[in-house]
Amino acid sequence: MSPKNVTFAEAIPLFFKNYVNFNGRSTRSEFWYAFLAYFIGSFPISVIAGITGVVLLTSLYSLALFLPLLSAEIRRMHDIGKSGWFVLIPFYNIYLLAQPSDPNPNQYGDPAV
Repeated sequence: MSPKNVTFAEAIPLFFKNYVNFNGRSTRSEFWYAFLAYFIGSFPISVIAGITGVVLLTSLYSLALFLPLLSAEIRRMHDIGKSGWFVLIPFYNIYLLAQPSDPNPNQYGDPAV
């Protein structure tokens, strides 16, 4: 049984539902759609901060979403059977984040189906 691919609209609520959940697994589509939403959201925040001169807005946005993004990265590592500590390895972590999900249960739980 292969892991379920989530849509963009499904990934965003999952991202915020698991705000600081560092346990379990996160599929490749769930992680990358959440990252895309974070990336897209940073543009209007940056524009507003540039227009108003309140650069603190971009810092607050990044700070508010730092833990949920980190937890999604760690759950993504769990999904491919790696420890969450692998997010600390520069460049290799990007390679790992792009790997397909492990379709079998592992020490971090069952795949999302």
